[in-house]
Amino acid sequence: MTEDNQPTTDPTATPQRTSPEASAAAPPLPVEGEAAPGDTPADTSPDDALATGGPHRTPPSTTEAGAASSAAARVARGLLGAAGVGLGLWGLRLLLHAVSTNALVRLPLWLGGAVVADDFFLVPITVGAGWLLARWSMGPGRHRIVGVVRATLLYVAVTTVIAIPLLIRQGKGVNPTVLPRDYLRDWLLLEATIVAAGVVIAVIQGRGLMFRRSRASSGDIGGR
Repeated sequence: MTEDNQPTTDPTATPQRTSPEASAAAPPLPVEGEAAPGDTPADTSPDDALATGGPHRTPPSTTEAGAASSAAARVARGLLGAAGVGLGLWGLRLLLHAVSTNALVRLPLWLGGAVVADDFFLVPITVGAGWLLARWSMGPGRHRIVGVVRATLLYVAVTTVIAIPLLIRQGKGVNPTVLPRDYLRDWLLLEATIVAAGVVIAVIQGRGLMFRRSRASSGDIGGR
């Protein structure tokens, strides 16, 4: 006995078959939540889709704005480069009119001499002094005052380099009022002041170190 609500199936019925050509020609069914091919999204009007050539393409106005900004940047860079070249040529013209031919010949020699003096004289002296200072600071307790010694030597070196032109040209100019002071004496007084200040600071640091060591050895630590 079968219930009235149950559908009956004819066992002699032949199942309907679909040819491969019909399956390939049939469009794919859209997935739920995904727009079908050719459909316009709900938030895009047909006019907007027609103007932009599709819902996912960049509007022509944005592309044109980017091209215009790139062209403006290229023009600005070109103008800045032209201004720089013009100023350089103007400075060269002023230099050629203000400096004699002999001075122009001596100028590269002076610049080359400065480079040679720096690379073959000042740099080896600086490296050698740093190596000697590092070796000296390996002694007991010397690492605490190595900063004072390094700063003192640095100030002495800088002031000496500044004073060298004054020491060389003193008394050799046509006008005696250009370099009227005794620069050798002034330089020696300056270097002596720098060295004396370095020695005083080093002594103060050394005394403080000895005082702390004596308190630590006697057990008087923390104000006891």
